[in-house]
Amino acid sequence: MDPVLIPILVAAIVVVFLVASTVRIVPQARRYNIERFGRYRRTLQPGLNFVVPVADRINTKLDVREQVYSSDPKPVITEDNLVVNIDTVLYYQITDPRAAAYEVADYLHAIDQLTVTTLRNVIGSMDLEGTLTSREEINARLRTVLDDATGKWGIRVNRVEIKAIDPPHTIKEAMEKQMRAERDKRAAILHAEGERQAKILTAEGTKQKDILEAQGTQQAMILRADGEAKAVELVFQAVHRNNADPKILAYKYLETLPHLAKSDNNTFWVIPGELTEAVRAVTSAFGDQSTMGLPSPAQPEETTATDVDGAADEGGAPVLEASTAPSLDAAAAADEAAKQAAAAVSDAKAEAEAARSPQVPGRAQTSGD
Repeated sequence: MDPVLIPILVAAIVVVFLVASTVRIVPQARRYNIERFGRYRRTLQPGLNFVVPVADRINTKLDVREQVYSSDPKPVITEDNLVVNIDTVLYYQITDPRAAAYEVADYLHAIDQLTVTTLRNVIGSMDLEGTLTSREEINARLRTVLDDATGKWGIRVNRVEIKAIDPPHTIKEAMEKQMRAERDKRAAILHAEGERQAKILTAEGTKQKDILEAQGTQQAMILRADGEAKAVELVFQAVHRNNADPKILAYKYLETLPHLAKSDNNTFWVIPGELTEAVRAVTSAFGDQSTMGLPSPAQPEETTATDVDGAADEGGAPVLEASTAPSLDAAAAADEAAKQAAAAVSDAKAEAEAARSPQVPGRAQTSGD
C-alpha cells in the first residue's frame, strides 16, 4: 500500500467521525440536555441539532409526555388508630428538562416519598369511615401539595388518584357484618311495610264489600217494601172499587187465623180481640145457621175437643195449646172462642159451597140436623 494513502485514509476517518459527532437528531417528545466540559449548555429540541464534537456531550435524555407512576401500598394510620394500606396512582409531566435533571436527583423517588408523607398528614386527621368516603377530598389535597412541591423540579402533577384503600381483615369482617345487618334491617322494614299495605288494602276491600252488601240489602228492602206497598194499594183499591161486603171481609179475617199456628215451635198463641166481632159478623150474616153449628156448652169435654179437631181439619181452625196451665175461666173462654171460630169457619165454607153447587145445601141441612 502506498505510504501516502495511509495518512489520507486516517484523515478521512477522523473527518467522518467529527461530522457524525457534530450532528444530533432528537425524536419528537424528547429533550436532550447538553453539557460542555461538564457544564450545562443547552437543551436540544426535537429535530436536527449540531453540537461541538468532543466538547459537548449529552447528559440526560428526558421524555416530556405525560407519565403514569403507580406506587406500592403504603401503611397509614387513621385518626381512630387503624392501619390502612393506601395505593396511589400519579399522573405527571416534565415541563422543564433542565430542572428535572439538575434540581432533584431522582424525581420519581422524591414524588413517591412526598406522596406518602402527604397521605399520612391527610389521613391522620380522618377516621376510617371518612377515609373510605372522602376520596375526592384526599385526591384534591394530594394534588395541591404535590403540584406546589414539584413545580421547582420542572414537573407538573396533573392528577393523583387513590387506587385502593385496604383496612385490616378484622375491620373488613366487622364492616361486612354491619352491612349485612343494615340490609337485613331494610329487608325487615320493607317486609313489614308490605304486610301493612296488604292489611290496609284487605281492610279497605272488606269495608267496600260490606258497604256494597249493605247498599244492596238496603235497595232490596226498599224495592221489596215498594212492592208490598203497591200490592197493598192495589188490594185496597180493588176492595173499595168492588165495594166488598163486610161478610166477605169477616170471612177473610177468620180465614187468616189458621196461619198463625203453622209453625211447629208455636205452643202458645193469643187470639186477637177482633175475633169476637168477626164471629158476630159472620153469625149475623148467616142467621141461625151459625147457631146450628155451635156446640152446646153442656156437651162433654171430649166431644168438644173432637169437634174442634174436625173443624180444624175441614176449615183450618187452629187447636189452642197452652205452654202454662191457665185458670179455669181463661181456659173456658179460650175453648168457647175456639169453638165459635171453628163453627163460623165451617158455616162460611158450607154457605160458599151451597152457592156454587145445588147439592151442598142438602148436605149442610143434613149436617145441621
